[in-house]
Amino acid sequence: MNIRVGFGYDVHKQVAGRELWLGGIKLEASFGLLGHSDADVLIHAICDALLGAANMRDIGFHFPDTSEEFEMIDSKLLLMRTVLLLRDKGYEIGNIDCTLCAEKPKLNPYIPQMQEVLAEVMGVEVDIISIKATTNEKMGFVGREEGLAAYAVALITKTV
Repeated sequence: MNIRVGFGYDVHKQVAGRELWLGGIKLEASFGLLGHSDADVLIHAICDALLGAANMRDIGFHFPDTSEEFEMIDSKLLLMRTVLLLRDKGYEIGNIDCTLCAEKPKLNPYIPQMQEVLAEVMGVEVDIISIKATTNEKMGFVGREEGLAAYAVALITKTV
């Protein structure tokens, strides 16, 4: 069996006047994240992890932030397209492990819903998606509440 592992990371700046989207769901917050798309750092990190595992470059290569096609796009669509790219190359998702870094809002209550939405978008079982949340203990840009970060690791297997 051919198995591969990929790593993804994303970060976006916190700003007033935008909605906060994480893991494909809208969260109640006094801020959103700045980006060309909906700035869903979790989905972007997952896309990079999957693309990296398949040696298919990164999210910016496939969905450039200079393209009007992707301006304000729902990141769930980017994830759906990423999974199609993987499957076209003969890969299937084994599991995904993610960590969200944010001081606010508290993310743990939202994790089950994020897992359900992401599983549906990717066409996989909820059980293969692990999402954890942590703070930065008031250190760095996350700790100062200037932005959010997400990390993801993905395992994929060759099916063809």
